[in-house]
Amino acid sequence: MTGNAHVWHATDDLVAHYTDGTLPDPDAWSLEKHLERCGACAARVSASVRGTAAGAVLGEVREAVLREAPAAALGAASARSAAAAAPVRSAAVRAGVRVRAFRRGYTLLRPPASRRPRSVPRLVRALWAAGPAVRGAWLPAVLLVAVGALVLAHTGAVEGVRTLLLAVAPVVPVAGVALSYGPHADPLHEITSATPSGGLRLALTRSVAVLAVSLPLLTLTGLLLPASGAPGAAAWLLPGLALTLASLALASYIGCRTATAVTGGGWLAAVLAPALAEPAGGLTARLAEQLARCLDGAVAQGGWAAAAVLCAVVLTLRRPTYDRMEEP
Repeated sequence: MTGNAHVWHATDDLVAHYTDGTLPDPDAWSLEKHLERCGACAARVSASVRGTAAGAVLGEVREAVLREAPAAALGAASARSAAAAAPVRSAAVRAGVRVRAFRRGYTLLRPPASRRPRSVPRLVRALWAAGPAVRGAWLPAVLLVAVGALVLAHTGAVEGVRTLLLAVAPVVPVAGVALSYGPHADPLHEITSATPSGGLRLALTRSVAVLAVSLPLLTLTGLLLPASGAPGAAAWLLPGLALTLASLALASYIGCRTATAVTGGGWLAAVLAPALAEPAGGLTARLAEQLARCLDGAVAQGGWAAAAVLCAVVLTLRRPTYDRMEEP
């Protein structure tokens, strides 16, 4: 690599080793990340890859994707793009092209520099990268929950609205995670998961976006609601984080949607079942008591914190499984 610590370019030797697959993975990942921002090096690597046996097949993949997807929005291309690219990729697999070669061809999928926007604001790029949940129906649903809770509470239509909100709040980010990762969320899941920014990194990026929206919004809503004997408005934050991490960790075993259904359904069952089974008192009062057991106090919050740390450790250990998770 040439250049100083902040600006460098790939050497001819580095490009050659990357093209023939002999470059160590850490160096390959570093180069691939560099190619996302350096058009000059990306053009050199693309030209080098085109000269290999896999070049022709990867070129067909690129052309198929560019024909179907808007050049400025490859990350959210339509399902037709995946359908057009799938036969070509299958042909590459049948021809014995290694997955590593397919990853090397990622630069071929990037639109030419003339088609890419020269100056895209960072905020726009961050919002675009936030994932399907924040761009889709999940965000209006969260806003509807928040606004609906405020309206019901301040019009007196329903009592104990904060209690109901705290019961539902921990599963809101879990639902966002379910809608953010996997083939159902991204028509080009196979391609994006093979890039340096795919796999667990992509899942975490989209999960952080979901948490960044739901945590402050629902907590602020809880603060604006009458207490009515319910736990504090921020008491659900650690449980929400722990359930989100548990969903991601469990997803490495059983898939994203199934994992979120297990964790979210488990929380609702643990909170609602005892309240529904108890005959004495009103339902809202019994639900508030059950939430107090689950959320209030140092012991309960410490348990959720420990669960979040444990799930983070499991997720770290299971990181490699995200590279091949939920393949069709």
